[in-house]
Amino acid sequence: MSRKLDRMLVLLFTAACGTLLYIPTGFEASVSASSRHAKARVVTADDSGIRSTRMIKTGTQVLDALFVNGEFEGRGVSVVNELKGSMEVDEIFRSGDTVLVEYARSDEGVVTAAFARGKYRLDLTLGLLALFGLLLVVTAGWTGAKALLSFAFALLMLWKVLFPALLRGYDPILITMAVAIALIGCVSFLVGGAGRKGLVTFLGSLLGLLLTCGLAMALTPRFGIHGAVLPFAPSLLYAGFFDIPLTRLFISGVFLAASGALMDVAMDIAASMDELIQKRPDMTMGEHIASGLAVGRSVVGTMATTLLLAYSSSYSAMLMVFMGQGVPLSNVFNLSHVSAEVLHTLVGSLGLVAVAPSTALVGGLVYRWGRRREASVALCP
Repeated sequence: MSRKLDRMLVLLFTAACGTLLYIPTGFEASVSASSRHAKARVVTADDSGIRSTRMIKTGTQVLDALFVNGEFEGRGVSVVNELKGSMEVDEIFRSGDTVLVEYARSDEGVVTAAFARGKYRLDLTLGLLALFGLLLVVTAGWTGAKALLSFAFALLMLWKVLFPALLRGYDPILITMAVAIALIGCVSFLVGGAGRKGLVTFLGSLLGLLLTCGLAMALTPRFGIHGAVLPFAPSLLYAGFFDIPLTRLFISGVFLAASGALMDVAMDIAASMDELIQKRPDMTMGEHIASGLAVGRSVVGTMATTLLLAYSSSYSAMLMVFMGQGVPLSNVFNLSHVSAEVLHTLVGSLGLVAVAPSTALVGGLVYRWGRRREASVALCP
């Protein structure tokens, strides 16, 4: 029965991925109908239009390039590379570089304008994804294939459901919670199986997610943090999405970011408890819960540090600037950006600490109920 349910779940989520893949986001019309993209190789680069002020470069670089694919494959094109004086987004190209070109064409089939949109990285990205999927399937077999399916489902849910819903003005906390629960269910039952292990993982993760959400909602106002600390948050307002509540968007990001680690801890504990009960079916519920707690203590000890490293790494350059300028630690940790990361780390870690005993307790109850049910069925004539 469990194998049959397992196959049904795989078919269900495969169908869901296929459906999500072809559902429009509703924002495709924002892209000009005449805009097209292709890969091109740079032949020569003209830097005469670039103005340099120390490390900052502004102006325009003009590239002579050849289309590598698309309708104009093999034909030459003049490509404009606009430099905005922002080192994190600007790129300078040289002969032999391959770039992504966005171009417009006339009804007569002539390219009217072409702009460089960065070094072409899509082939490498797809190659890495293929390698990741291959290694996952080779090393983990059928479970790895299901994990890959859950990975695809998560990507599609974020891109096709969560982000469009947020842009349309849906409440960030409610819609993010709904998406996070769907992702937890997908990962728990696909990877953990359509049985007690999957159910324990789901319930333990759900309890940790609800606690993390509650802590984020309670602590964010007390920290005095607003959603403008999110990268590109002001750009959302400049783009015309004035109704998005940025602070609630920040809160939703806190528990969504922690949900993956919560699932990881819950799955580790549930898998350990499942293995234990298979080897020791005579184990009492108290012993079973104690074993789950013992596993949880080890997992939480490392996962909390994982969260710290994951969150702090993105702000390492900022922290180095403050250190290099001799800014006191009290000033650093009182900054809104740093406080936001502290909130991210500590709330996520508190959720991790809570998910371990929650999963162990739920596991003891679920497996105890399952054994009683199996015993009652066995006693029936």
